[in-house]
Amino acid sequence: MSRRVVRQSKFRHVFGQAAKADQAYEDIRVSKVTWDSSFCAVNPKFLAIIVEAGGGGAFIVLPLAKTGRVDKNYPLVTGHTAPVLDIDWCPHNDNVIASASDDTTIMVWQIPDYTPVRNITEPIITLEGHSKRVGILSWHPTARNVLLSAGGDNVIIIWNVGTGEVLLSLDEVHPDVIHSVCWNSNGSLLATTCKDKTLRIIDPRKGQVVANNFEEPVALQEMDTSNGVLLPFYDPDSSIVYLCGKGDSSIRYFEITDEPPFVHYLNTFSSKEPQRGMGFMPKRGLDVSKCEIARFYKLHERKCEPIIMTVPRKSDLFQDDLYPDTPGPEPALEADEWLSGQDAEPVLISLRDGYVPPKHRELRVTKRNILDVRPPTRPPRSQSASDASLSQHTLETLLEEIKALRERVQAQEQRITALENMLCELVDGTD
Repeated sequence: MSRRVVRQSKFRHVFGQAAKADQAYEDIRVSKVTWDSSFCAVNPKFLAIIVEAGGGGAFIVLPLAKTGRVDKNYPLVTGHTAPVLDIDWCPHNDNVIASASDDTTIMVWQIPDYTPVRNITEPIITLEGHSKRVGILSWHPTARNVLLSAGGDNVIIIWNVGTGEVLLSLDEVHPDVIHSVCWNSNGSLLATTCKDKTLRIIDPRKGQVVANNFEEPVALQEMDTSNGVLLPFYDPDSSIVYLCGKGDSSIRYFEITDEPPFVHYLNTFSSKEPQRGMGFMPKRGLDVSKCEIARFYKLHERKCEPIIMTVPRKSDLFQDDLYPDTPGPEPALEADEWLSGQDAEPVLISLRDGYVPPKHRELRVTKRNILDVRPPTRPPRSQSASDASLSQHTLETLLEEIKALRERVQAQEQRITALENMLCELVDGTD
């Protein structure tokens, strides 16, 4: 009598759970634009969501800790003259985000660590080169300042954001609308899907397709019969692919291995309400103390709900097997180095002590290939403890003054509104 052999894998038991109600983000008017992007982008500091906006396009950026009800007057990031279709955080600077719009432009924004009083309306740089709407954005995984965009003109443009220049333009590769674009781990190749139902592997620096028209799939998995767009998210550290369908109410996840049958079904997280979009937290933004291996940000019609994936463990110690070294925020190459033909694997970091985001760094657009000036990793040796204490005191004083000024501005705005209303009543009375 034969006995069934159970496949050995530490990810056979991955469980999904929605965060508590007070950890969700409420009263957000999620965009109703019919587009195939995820409408949501997240990093260890911020959550960004494309929202409904009159007279153009906008998205909202919230600190991760700002859960609960979002004030209807909360400042937005505005500037596009048509709906925003895609947003993507820079992997090498958690305060920098790019947005693509139906107005054919890409805008790159610097998000402050403090909550702004008014809408953010001035991008650091506007990139213009597409002739039709831009619906896909993707930052290069290892090269600083390199951003990819794909538009309805069937063209892929790769930009040096630090100088605002076009590095490469792939305008003869796709005969029809581009549906999705993805870099490989070191950014040497691109994978694209197109309306012509062809998957292409492209060397962007040569402008050549190096593989396409795969005749037989390695594995075939029927998901469902709905026509909703599938949003795939892949975690290379665990070799797990998560499949989220727009309009669906579930997340299915599979483990990928090197041996047949290659794709192994793990489980399905299901909920009552369908998702309108989905954000995927980078590994360095997870809570390793709770054995969290993935976190999604599910968009509903009026809220965003975190969904946490964990591998239960009894031990309170750091689980080395769940958390191999993972890509950190440090770029491995400069833009001109990558363009010249160099490749480099991502600079890895350990999550043993948890990830601490770096301090805020200004992004500057220059004629050189540099976006920001890096602060020293530690104070100069000549700086005394008293100087450090004084600097901390000065910082706290400035923050308090900014807070007081912000409250004063808000009070004055309310006073102006009240006076305008009184004036309108007087004018109506005299008429």
